[in-house]
Amino acid sequence: MRVGTTRWLLVGLLCLGLWPMVAASAQETRWDSVMADAVKAYQQADYPEAEKLFLAALKEAEQFGEQDPRFAASLNNLAALYGAQGNYAQAEPLYRRALAIWEKALGLEHPQVATGLNNLAVLYDDQGKYAEAEPLSRRALAILENAFGENHPDVATNLSNLGWIYEGQGKMMEAELHYRPRAHHPGESVGSRTPRRGQQPQQLGGTLSRAGQLRPGRAAL
Repeated sequence: MRVGTTRWLLVGLLCLGLWPMVAASAQETRWDSVMADAVKAYQQADYPEAEKLFLAALKEAEQFGEQDPRFAASLNNLAALYGAQGNYAQAEPLYRRALAIWEKALGLEHPQVATGLNNLAVLYDDQGKYAEAEPLSRRALAILENAFGENHPDVATNLSNLGWIYEGQGKMMEAELHYRPRAHHPGESVGSRTPRRGQQPQQLGGTLSRAGQLRPGRAAL
């Protein structure tokens, strides 16, 4: 168990990410503002203030309807906050509810669904529940590869996270394969890997590691 570690997901929590913000009404503008303040407090490790603001954002999002992706993003980010503090029992039902909303509203193959799957997988991984984490992470990876191709940064992030899950199960050969990115960029050594969880924020609500941060990067935190 790795209490308090974060990535990315949030989001990320693997990496922290924000749900893409689209202001079209006073309500949306208010939600955007509160969510941005909440994410800032989270990133500054001011967890009491972040919780207060995430709860306020959730309240604002209720006005969009409880099947709205923004409501799911609010749930996801609050879950990421709880997960970062090791409050897994509080985080899990929020993650699951957010995932169910995204699946229904956006479709089973949408990249945002991969965010939800990834964050839930990270939560289980941090508790040593590798059997629950692995299929979620593998499904997230398949969605991202289908949406973006094998060489996308979000795919590399998910591969690395899946590698940590394999490592936790003692599957070192599989883990090492996933640590190695399928493509590398100038100045980046082959075999370089995403830093271990705990060196990155969790994914809050974007795509995987860098979605909609205003463009923050992937959690709807």
